[in-house]
Amino acid sequence: MLVPNDAVFEIELPDEAATNALAARLASVSGCGDVLALIGDLGTGKTTFARGFIHSFCAGDEEVPSPTFTLVQTYDGGAVPVYHFDLYRVETPDEMIELGIEDAFTNGVTLIEWPDRLGTLLPADRLDVALIQGAGPDTRWARLEGRGYWRARFSDGLGEGGIHG
Repeated sequence: MLVPNDAVFEIELPDEAATNALAARLASVSGCGDVLALIGDLGTGKTTFARGFIHSFCAGDEEVPSPTFTLVQTYDGGAVPVYHFDLYRVETPDEMIELGIEDAFTNGVTLIEWPDRLGTLLPADRLDVALIQGAGPDTRWARLEGRGYWRARFSDGLGEGGIHG
């Protein structure tokens, strides 16, 4: 793990189990109003991360499909709802207002794939989770950057046990 400053962590994810473990760790410290922006090219594991997060947060094995065509899936199995948005097909941020993304930001935990499509609607208080292809076919790197109040959470080590739990 590299820690260039208080708000950035880089973590090697050698396999899907490591991605799920990171997602579960972040789910354990997330709550109402938290936004995680999932950044990365096609095939870098954004949906895999979201699936691991949702399974952990909701403590269940419900099916977690990619919301590429529905744009949003909602999961009610946790303390608050988890809203999983996939904005790959979104043309303008206004489309997301019609889908109620601003309500999701205040009423639950929000996971957003392709967050750059939100433009100025993307909240300043968020955790950017950039997933980057590694050297091997299953190897990834996660670059976590806390923005807004997430900076202080990173300075505090994300609770007992630090980022790795």
